Amino acid sequence: MKPIQRALISVSDKTGILEFAKELHNCGIEILSTGGTAELLRKDGVPVIQVSDYTGFPEMMDGRIKTLHPMVHGGILARRDVPEHLKAMEEHGIRPIDLVVINLYPFEQTVAKNGSTLEEAIENIDIGGPAMVRSSAKNYKDVTIIVDPENYGKVLEEIKNGSVSLETRKRLSRDAFAHTARYDSLIADFLSNQWGNDETKFPLFLNQPYTKVQDLRYGENPHQSAALYKESQPLPSHIVSAEQLQGKELSFNNYIDLNAAWELVRELGSGAVVIIKHTNPCGVAVGEDQLKTFIVAREVDPVSAFGGILGFNQPVTALVAEEILKNFVEAVVAPGFDADAIKLFSAKKNVRLMQMPSADFQSKDSRFDLKRIGGGLLAQSPDTLNFIEGQLKVASKREPNAREMEDMKFAWLVAKHVKSNAIVYAKDKEILGIGAGQMSRVDSARVAVEKAHKSLLGSVMASDAFFPFRDSVDEAAKNGISAIISPGGSIRDEEVLQAAKEHNIAMVFTGIRHFKH
Repeated sequence: MKPIQRALISVSDKTGILEFAKELHNCGIEILSTGGTAELLRKDGVPVIQVSDYTGFPEMMDGRIKTLHPMVHGGILARRDVPEHLKAMEEHGIRPIDLVVINLYPFEQTVAKNGSTLEEAIENIDIGGPAMVRSSAKNYKDVTIIVDPENYGKVLEEIKNGSVSLETRKRLSRDAFAHTARYDSLIADFLSNQWGNDETKFPLFLNQPYTKVQDLRYGENPHQSAALYKESQPLPSHIVSAEQLQGKELSFNNYIDLNAAWELVRELGSGAVVIIKHTNPCGVAVGEDQLKTFIVAREVDPVSAFGGILGFNQPVTALVAEEILKNFVEAVVAPGFDADAIKLFSAKKNVRLMQMPSADFQSKDSRFDLKRIGGGLLAQSPDTLNFIEGQLKVASKREPNAREMEDMKFAWLVAKHVKSNAIVYAKDKEILGIGAGQMSRVDSARVAVEKAHKSLLGSVMASDAFFPFRDSVDEAAKNGISAIISPGGSIRDEEVLQAAKEHNIAMVFTGIRHFKH
């Protein structure tokens, strides 16, 4: 490739552009520019040719029309190895443009601002910029395209060595198309949220832009590679918004477990503690005394708690940090940590501390829950519904007492976050046993009994789905369960209710299922 002779620079983000342009000028490269970029460069002594002077056509319509001109796009798109292209350039006085430096109007930053209007968003949709980026990327054999200031140094180094290599131009072209694709996705996603979708909440095309945050140590297993991506505008209550205060790099599995811990603890109200192992809660408790609450949660299943992920929805105190460090834990997520707590944790450098910007107990995320399958994605609305007070139905002859009802609601929230089939036993806002992920519901009921660290007498049972048979009720009765909450809706509900009657168990139907596959 011939040395670069002419560059077009038009950037919204001015980071590093002045220094870069000066070096281009020092290399004898002619610079074309527009608007604010041209003004900045000229003000600092960098000679530039205004694009409007180059094309003979003024900028107009509040800057909507600047670079959409054959003199610009002909100079970018012309193939230098095609005689017909060269002839057309000569006939129309089009000069080749070898380097294009573009970053786009700040649409993402605009819509992220509080109080931004639709009109502001629309005016920050770049038209000429993406057209030049795509033109340059398409003609990568002859044109170098830069959309990220991080690439200024690399490109400049190659320019000084004679020319930009084909491999670099290929890489920059690839990144440029990814850049415009993400930009268009941001716009489509924003307008979809603004205007909705015809007849359905699910759009015909799913355009949700994600940006890589970091490479991870490995995936679910050491032989799998992995990376973390974030949405364009994650909420402060999303786990990707957490700040890592200390500890070794997080793995793929760490993030999944941290998310599980945070989503559950956030739903339980102030003063909750959750312990997660392999995405399932193995300890949950709620209380005013954080130290006592943590100990209660840990003792639900102390064996599983070893090496677990801890979630708190209040700042972690030094007293609790000291107790946590008596056993091995992988990570702790919380809305904050006392200074003395951080000091104690610092003695265990491998323990990851993840600080959330906000507990935000009330926020409900309306974005899709996505699950990948072979060749596609499944999209669903998030499971934000717990139960509707007026729709809780006492299906048994015996009414639950007030304590049983409160314990059932608590156990029901926890069961929502347990892999199906899910069974949870609880008493006095304390989880006693959890059965998760079994192929039959009665097996989950038995596992939960085996996991129980104290007597189940007088406790309640929560089931994430209806009982297909009465066997789980009979199992509960054998262990002293006094009340059961479940969705109901089985063709054998009468049989199930008969079992409850025989055992004097109060049974409440929610009418809502919480499968978590």
